[in-house]
Amino acid sequence: MKNFLVLLTAIFLVSSCQGQGLLTDKNNFTKQDTLRGSITPEREWWDLTYYHLDIEVKPEDKFISGKNTIQYKVLKPFQVMQIDLQDPLKITKVLQDGKELEVKHNSNAHFITLNKNQDTGATHTIDVYYQGHPKEAKRAPWDGGFSWKKDKNGKHFIATSCQGLGASVWWPNKDHMYDEVDSMLISVTNPKGLTNVSNGRLRKLVENDNNTVTSHWFVNNPINNYGVNINIGDYANFSEAYDGEKGNLDMDYWVLSYNLEKAKTHFKDAPKMMKAFEHWFGPYPFYEDSFKLVEVPYLGMEHQSSVTYGNEYKKGYLGHDLSGTGLGLKFDFIIIHEAGHEWFANNITNKDIADMWIHEGFTSYSENLFLDYYYGKEASADYVIGSRRNIQNDKPLIGQYDVNNEGSSDMYYKGANMLHTLRQLVEDDEKWQQILRGLNSEFYHQTVTSAQIENYISKKTGIDLTAFFNQYLRTIKIPTLEYSIENNKFKYRWTNIVDGFDMPIQIEIDGKSEWLFPKAKSQTKKINAESIKIDRDFFVNSKKL
Repeated sequence: MKNFLVLLTAIFLVSSCQGQGLLTDKNNFTKQDTLRGSITPEREWWDLTYYHLDIEVKPEDKFISGKNTIQYKVLKPFQVMQIDLQDPLKITKVLQDGKELEVKHNSNAHFITLNKNQDTGATHTIDVYYQGHPKEAKRAPWDGGFSWKKDKNGKHFIATSCQGLGASVWWPNKDHMYDEVDSMLISVTNPKGLTNVSNGRLRKLVENDNNTVTSHWFVNNPINNYGVNINIGDYANFSEAYDGEKGNLDMDYWVLSYNLEKAKTHFKDAPKMMKAFEHWFGPYPFYEDSFKLVEVPYLGMEHQSSVTYGNEYKKGYLGHDLSGTGLGLKFDFIIIHEAGHEWFANNITNKDIADMWIHEGFTSYSENLFLDYYYGKEASADYVIGSRRNIQNDKPLIGQYDVNNEGSSDMYYKGANMLHTLRQLVEDDEKWQQILRGLNSEFYHQTVTSAQIENYISKKTGIDLTAFFNQYLRTIKIPTLEYSIENNKFKYRWTNIVDGFDMPIQIEIDGKSEWLFPKAKSQTKKINAESIKIDRDFFVNSKKL
């Protein structure tokens, strides 16, 4: 949603405001951008191994307080640790072995001086206490923070979302994508009569004497920070067991009590999604933690094993088809898109937000793969090609590295069309399926760079895709097939391309399909036709001279 739904349509504009400095020029980044977005010396020396986030949420006051216990392994000796927490929340104290440590604050970055020697290979913990009124999300999930809402019965309905902005908007952590915690316990205390649903599995529920209840949710798998969430409401629960590739998968659904019967019918898209995506991408990556859909007071987000849902029980995107083909109304967009992120975002996670196309390009592409599985290859092509109308082509898909800067929102549907084009080059659908499954196996529970993904696909396709990825990821240039036909001579070449771009393309001459191998230098071919037709599956432009 993750992280996560920036879509320009003919109906409405949904713009991404998640990332800090999203629209800033690269020369306008600040020191805070660097502290947030780079692997600083105060981060690189330690490896995150375990969190126990233990907080109390007071809805009436819009106030949270508690602590995060952070366990880490020392990679090399160093005595200063960076922990992130955003204003207006405040760190009140930090303890190690029961002793309070010195903390120096630099806006949202906090530097803790450790008293004990940090010896290579040693494992230690610190306790970071904090409290305050967290940033309230004005337009979740795009601006992030806490959503303090009420359901139609007047009961509190609360949720967090923080992709791009960062999990440090509501809890203290090592807020950089490159280092995922290995496992995590999330303990949330809230008023009785309300239920908190977080990631992983519910270990226990404790009723306290002060008219509160504490839920303890354990996450058994590595999880990225923005994937962690809390959702508090008057929830009802139903569940089913899905017979998946790794055995029975518990699929749980948490919805507002008055939406229970509606959800039992509407959420049938969830097991359909699981069947299609296990086919294309391989086993669901978090069997140990189950799969959950959780109703929230905003559109939705890809929180790991706790996918949040707010699409109003409608097909499409709030009842609209983003492709303009009608095919988008055959499924609930949020269920399919956000659950697709379990493979691309949560299983395979970008190390730097500049490479967020890995999350959004593949997951937007998953929408038409869902259609492919149930409605066929032609329908899936119609959908992804229809989505081209959403592409703005304003800037490259890859952003600036080391400053928490994501690329263009075109990472969604330009990314999807790039992958659809790439599928044509592979030709063999079974081989393409194995590449997608291979990605989720090769990079299982890992953080990655764009270069790793690009190199893997090049290796498995047997095609040097360096120029292909440079073209579509790092420029706003759309390859243009420039051609002329005169006296049965067909003259053609690629223009508007990067150096070395020589992608083959299929064309149709007199109803017959054939491959063409254009380059930057003009070539000539004899044909007995006055016109050609370019295969629509290739995301290119054409210009007849």
